[in-house]
Amino acid sequence: MDTETFEQIPIETKLINRADLMKEGQLVDVLVHAENETVLGVELPPFVELMITYTEPGIKGDTATNALKPATVETGATIMVPLFVEQDIMIKVDTRDGSYSERVK
Repeated sequence: MDTETFEQIPIETKLINRADLMKEGQLVDVLVHAENETVLGVELPPFVELMITYTEPGIKGDTATNALKPATVETGATIMVPLFVEQDIMIKVDTRDGSYSERVK
């Protein structure tokens, strides 16, 4: 939706880079061809904050390595996170490569 005119703009999912990290109501940049007003692509912000909805508990004492475990976030995407990250924690995710960046405080 255009935030100035409130016009709804349908956009194909294939035009959105890392669509699995986009949540409803999120502001994105839409690239539009000036002459014929067709959507060329959609860019998410460099980082998004997402809630972890499911992840296995970390193994106690396994902190010497940079081991990662899968975590499902609120959009349904799976992100690899460090072992100390738990369920129901907000994390910052890099949308360029879909990697864990940090916990949100």
